[in-house]
Amino acid sequence: MTSLSRRRFSRLALAAPLALLAIEPARANLIETQLSRAHLPRHSEELWVLVDDDEATLTVYRGNRELARFRPISLGRGGARPMRLEGSGATPKGEFRVNRFNRESDWHLFIGLDYPTPTHARVALEEGIYTQQDYDDYFRYYRRKGHPPQHTALGGFIGLHGIGKGDPDIHRRFHWTQGCVAVTDQQIEQLEGLIDIGTRVVIR
Repeated sequence: MTSLSRRRFSRLALAAPLALLAIEPARANLIETQLSRAHLPRHSEELWVLVDDDEATLTVYRGNRELARFRPISLGRGGARPMRLEGSGATPKGEFRVNRFNRESDWHLFIGLDYPTPTHARVALEEGIYTQQDYDDYFRYYRRKGHPPQHTALGGFIGLHGIGKGDPDIHRRFHWTQGCVAVTDQQIEQLEGLIDIGTRVVIR
């Protein structure tokens, strides 16, 4: 009998109720359409990052050429989903951009992403997660501040980070974050040296 890893079990357990309720396909439409093209480089020299939930890997590319691959990574305890709600512990899927570096994080180093993106906001409106007022407030904040609001029904503060004060053994065995993508402290330092503000990050 084939053994079932804890990571694989978590993905199966989390996916089963959603498949039965048929909730995710409707919510995922715009995001899945985006993801169908997101794994292709924009040009031959683009530096970009691919986070793959199924393989539990984070890979840095220059065009189609692999520069570095980290595994296993840890995602949110709530799994990876096209739509993430505040408090769900899920990692949002989609296409993002690096928008900040925090070198004083409890997680050794935090590389922030521009979540929730306008695409996530649009799906939230279509699915009734955002009201029209929420949606308008989202873009008003974005235009004023230059980055998306972090305290909405979709949550925020999503990024790539190290283990820091966390447990390395837990990291090796489980998805443990609140929705971020975690690698080891050594790997996050290596990643910092490869990417910059504006680097495209795909989580699928």
